[in-house]
Amino acid sequence: MTSSRQPARVAGTVGDQPPDEGERVRLTRAAVVDRALALADASGLESLTIRKLATELGVTPMALYWHFRGKDELLEGLAERVWSEIDIAAIDRTAPWTDQLRGLLVSLLTVLRAHPAAAQLLASSEKLNNESALNATEFTLDILRTAGFSPLDASAIARSALWTGLMLVMSEPGIELIDEAARTELQRKKQVTLAMLPPARYPRLVECAIPMTACDDPELHYQFGVEMFMAGVTSLAAIRAAQQAE
Repeated sequence: MTSSRQPARVAGTVGDQPPDEGERVRLTRAAVVDRALALADASGLESLTIRKLATELGVTPMALYWHFRGKDELLEGLAERVWSEIDIAAIDRTAPWTDQLRGLLVSLLTVLRAHPAAAQLLASSEKLNNESALNATEFTLDILRTAGFSPLDASAIARSALWTGLMLVMSEPGIELIDEAARTELQRKKQVTLAMLPPARYPRLVECAIPMTACDDPELHYQFGVEMFMAGVTSLAAIRAAQQAE
C-alpha cells in the first residue's frame, strides 16, 4: 500500500488489461478497504469513488477493479470490515446473558462511533451477506437462545439490537457539528427557542428546555440508550418466563 500523503505512482494499465505485477504486489484487498473506509469516514459514502480511491492509493483505477468490480462490491467489503471489528471474542460466555448482550451492544456502538460512515453503511447494506456479519449474528442469537428466548423472540431482539445501535449513533445530539464552539452555540439557540415558548401552552417543553437541547454529554446519550434497550429485553424475558409458568 502506498502512502496517501506521498503517493508513489505505479505504472497503470489501459483498457481491459489487468494491473501490472507492480500494482498487484503493492495493493492488497485489505489495503484498499482500509483507505476506502478512511475516505468514507472523512467525507461520507457518497463522495467515495473508485477514481478518488485510486488517486489516494497512488494507482490506476484498473488496479482497484482487480479487487472490486465496482463501488457496490467495494461497499460490501467495507461493511464486512465494520462487522469484523465487533469484538465477540471479548464477551465472557460464563457471565449472565444480560451482561453478554450488553457487551455486544456496547462493542457495536464502539465500532459505529469509531467510523462515522459505518451507521449509514450498515443501514443501507444487506446485513447477512458476509462471514463477519453471520458470525456476529450467530453469536447474538446463541446468547439469546441459551437465555431461553424462542427463535422468534431471539431474532427480533437481535435485529432490534442492531437498529438500536444505528439509531443511537445517528441521533447523537450535535453529532453533525464537529466544532465544539458551534455545537455550544446551536445548543444555546435551541434552549432559548424552547424557553421562550408560551408556558401556558407548552409548560413541559419550557420546563425541559435545557435537557431537551443538551448535546454536551454524548456518553450519557449512549448509556441511556443501552440501559433502555436492556430494560426492555429483561422485561420481555420476565414476561416470557411467566407465560411459560402458567
